Amino acid sequence: MSPRIDPITRSVVQHRLGSIVTEMGEAMLRTSYSQILNSSRDFSLAITDTRGRLIAQAEHIPVHVGALPWATRAVEERFKDIAPGDVILLNDPYHGGSHLPDLTVFVPVFDGGKRLLWTVVRAHQSDIGGATHGAYNPAATEIYQEGIRVPPIKLYEAGKPREDLLDLLALNIRNPREFRGDLAAMLGAAHLGERRVSRLLAEFGADVVEAAIEAILDAAEQQARAVVSTWKDGVFHGEAFLDDDGHGRSDIRIAAKVTKKGSDVEVDLTGSDPQSTSFVNSSHANMQAAVAMAFAYLIDPEIPKNDGALRPLKVIAKQGTIVWADPGRPVTLCTSHPSNEIVEAIVKALSASCPQRAMAGWGRRFRIAIQGENPRNGRNFIWHMFQARPGGGASSGGDGYSSIGEWHSVGGLKFGSIEVAEVRFPLYFRHHEFRPGSGGDGQFRGGLGVSLDMVLETEKPARGNTAGEGVRHGPCGMLGGKDGAPHRYRLLSEGRPPRELRTKEVGIELRPGDCLEIRSSGGGGWGPPEKRTAEARKRDEEQGLTADFSAEKA
Repeated sequence: MSPRIDPITRSVVQHRLGSIVTEMGEAMLRTSYSQILNSSRDFSLAITDTRGRLIAQAEHIPVHVGALPWATRAVEERFKDIAPGDVILLNDPYHGGSHLPDLTVFVPVFDGGKRLLWTVVRAHQSDIGGATHGAYNPAATEIYQEGIRVPPIKLYEAGKPREDLLDLLALNIRNPREFRGDLAAMLGAAHLGERRVSRLLAEFGADVVEAAIEAILDAAEQQARAVVSTWKDGVFHGEAFLDDDGHGRSDIRIAAKVTKKGSDVEVDLTGSDPQSTSFVNSSHANMQAAVAMAFAYLIDPEIPKNDGALRPLKVIAKQGTIVWADPGRPVTLCTSHPSNEIVEAIVKALSASCPQRAMAGWGRRFRIAIQGENPRNGRNFIWHMFQARPGGGASSGGDGYSSIGEWHSVGGLKFGSIEVAEVRFPLYFRHHEFRPGSGGDGQFRGGLGVSLDMVLETEKPARGNTAGEGVRHGPCGMLGGKDGAPHRYRLLSEGRPPRELRTKEVGIELRPGDCLEIRSSGGGGWGPPEKRTAEARKRDEEQGLTADFSAEKA
């Protein structure tokens, strides 16, 4: 019989678990090698149980965390002989992963001979092999062209590393030193979590901690249902569109039919368009994460985002569609797109049920990855652009945040120090400032995007790839608000006419001295523009936040 848990014990255990995943995140930040992790923070931490339930998470990247229960279940299905000291690694989207660049490490937590929990680290690698540098391959028509696939494997057995597997992985990756360093950071963070959870179990006893976890999940469910029960019942519809797939298809539709009844929410995505030949497809775990994100954004922020909070939610989807691709299809873009569009379609639908909670659209991801030789040290480098973050959507609470990022990360991804980037890479940031007028108009305006001019300071030509969305479709306005301005990226190269960069290109020649002219999107506006106060408009004008875009087209 489980011990009875009083509210104080439940709260102490809940906060201890939360502090553990936060500390794991700090360890990752301070020990990882690549700028994509130690500057842009493209990683997430969590604690799950042996049933694949999300117990605790840190405030990092929602699209990562929402997929971790599916990854945990894949591990549980694969291995029945987990021992203390084992470490499991995976990345395969068809074995519980989201996309190949996201490696996931699992460390089991035992109490005596009983395995209770997992400490989990998911981190985006700056390269994962495949046909192109930087993991994103717009030309891919099958997953084998995107990188090395790792189903659940034992990377360590009883505390001993499988050096053969480590060598195999590093050999398939363009920057093995960074890869090994980042993987070591992931292992260290997961083992730190294991030690902290073991201390918690020793202090309170496993029976008390297990009972407290059940109470934590039940309380989160109760709080989530209390919020949902205040929303209007009905069947609601929303849609969002991908610009294109880079292979000739445009305006790919994600359709959400949302049924809200009592304290239950059912999201049906079966009306979405068929899958693509390109990397804009979503894996199953990533689709589940996107739906969970949309729901989590609409309930109270104080509710712990764990398995209990998601119990009111049911997801229906069809394999072979853009939101759930068949095995073997390329999916690398999916954590950004179509995850953002899945969120957008669901929030649009529920804006008729809970209008005061429905925020306008956040910016879409438009990534550039550059591979070249750094003339300062003669080493090859791979750089991912996390600067020029787009604006966030407005809400009933006020204007959107400027340069905050996309819906799938809601501020979890950082652009880091420009000065540090200039020291580490042969780049010069001529300017990096808010893009006036880019936020959608409304009672509350969208956050602003960024205007960035960046010069390449290499001595030899480099290559660039792009991967993203948001040139045709800007972030959506909500409840009468206007859409945010779409992205506009150009390559300026001496002796060549300026040219627009497409969102899905591979092998772009970048010459020394070339300038990337980046104009990122603003967030969507919320509410009718005529309701915006004169004071707010005067403040925007005084701060230089309004402008027309005619000068950009020169």
